[in-house]
Amino acid sequence: MYNPEIETATHSEMESLQLTRLQQTVKRVFENVPFYQEKFKELGITPEDIKSLEDVNKLPFTKKKDLRDNYPFGLFAVPMEEVTRIHGSSGTSGKPTVVGYTANDTKTWAKIVARALVTAGGRSSDIFHNAYGYGLFTGGLGLHYGAEEMGAATVPISGGNTERQITLINDFKPRGISGTPSYILNIVEKMEQMGMDPRETSIEYGIFGAEPWSEEMRATLESKLNLKAVDIYGLSELMGPGIAIECHEAQDGLHIADDHFLVEVLDPETLEPVEDGQDGELVFTSLTKEALPVLRYRTGDIASITREKCKCGRTTTRMSRIKGRTDDMIIIRGVNVFPSEIEHELLKIEGVIPNYQIHLIKKGSLDSVELHVELDPKLHHEVGQDLSDKKIVQLKRFIQHQMKSACLVTMDVIVHGLGGLPRSDGKATRIVDKRKSDPVNV
Repeated sequence: MYNPEIETATHSEMESLQLTRLQQTVKRVFENVPFYQEKFKELGITPEDIKSLEDVNKLPFTKKKDLRDNYPFGLFAVPMEEVTRIHGSSGTSGKPTVVGYTANDTKTWAKIVARALVTAGGRSSDIFHNAYGYGLFTGGLGLHYGAEEMGAATVPISGGNTERQITLINDFKPRGISGTPSYILNIVEKMEQMGMDPRETSIEYGIFGAEPWSEEMRATLESKLNLKAVDIYGLSELMGPGIAIECHEAQDGLHIADDHFLVEVLDPETLEPVEDGQDGELVFTSLTKEALPVLRYRTGDIASITREKCKCGRTTTRMSRIKGRTDDMIIIRGVNVFPSEIEHELLKIEGVIPNYQIHLIKKGSLDSVELHVELDPKLHHEVGQDLSDKKIVQLKRFIQHQMKSACLVTMDVIVHGLGGLPRSDGKATRIVDKRKSDPVNV
């Protein structure tokens, strides 16, 4: 373990630490952030009203919209001369959400990520291949400084330039790798096209996140690369990657850094707490952030938590893998389905690879779904360019049947030859909404 005293603390010990840090954070935002000052006034509360962890429910929620409304630096709790780094979202749907860090914030973040890497199986003696994108996105630099803090020799390759990635993997022989699962699969695909066996690399563990991925995707990654694939969770609004990560021993829920983040799971409709083990919306409060402390941030991510001790020995709260997002749920003719559920079923089917897109379209006045899939190399070789082949017709019908049975949604299945769907060097575009006159990629 990276920090056994914290990672095996009793619940009462952790709750005492969390309460102290929660009270400090509440005082910080009340004294320094006009947005929260106004919210406290509206609710009729002061920092002195937070006497227990349960009192967190007295505090105001924060949403992504609040960061955008206060763009760029309106939620910062320190003067700009104390800010040493700025990150933000990609801003593809408008102005980015901007987050700031003091020097102490970046040091804290590095230690949080180092702890996460050790939890995933990392060692100080590792060479670590970091294929997350560097830039405003927190993934690249977040993993980079965490790996350095752990003591690893870190390769800042970023995303893209896939053949060069493969050259460095072969020559440097890293033990660990990180990136989006869709891009790592692109690397695997390129290796196979070059006549290489991805299972023969030196990589033993992979840390994957920044996009939804299913247990079937995990099985594919582990089989293709002969490694242990672990899920990492992070939000730039709170810090970046490292908020939670799976342990390599159990891969049974993501260990939350409880000493830095207080988690709640709420019914997204009523905003009331749900029982441990029940799905709800994850809501986080940062406990140690200086530049941008955030109260009760509504993530939109659906998951559950457990406080039971893990078989790895850690006692930290564990969150399930993300089941979906409140804002990416597809509602088709009254039926709700998450893209992750579609992936879960699709990747069980032989004949297609884990590269797909869900197109939302209009048929007359009704919403409909087109599921675009790509043939695996074996079937592509058998049928060539003849996508009207009997095998393809049967495959389409089978996929339609499975999706209807499992997801309760009728989908038009569009089959593409190998390489027929776009690849990404970062987050894959899984949902394409064509229901508007100007299509929006989700």
